[in-house]
Amino acid sequence: MRLDIYRRPEHDGIFSYLAVPEGKPIPQEAINTDWEPAQKALEVDDNADGLPDFHIEQLSQQIGTKGYAITSLKDM
Repeated sequence: MRLDIYRRPEHDGIFSYLAVPEGKPIPQEAINTDWEPAQKALEVDDNADGLPDFHIEQLSQQIGTKGYAITSLKDM
């Protein structure tokens, strides 16, 4: 699958990330004016469980449930 990745600053130079299927808009419940594009058309294995570089866990489950996947801030 291909994903578009967005980021926003949190604190101390740390970012949270949002992944949406390529070309899809950020879903309404996740729209935030401070999301900025980080990477377009990132190729990800369809069976990937997460994106460690972006601190995103349960990738397929989150996208299937919400239409997007977001960083788990508990690890930051």
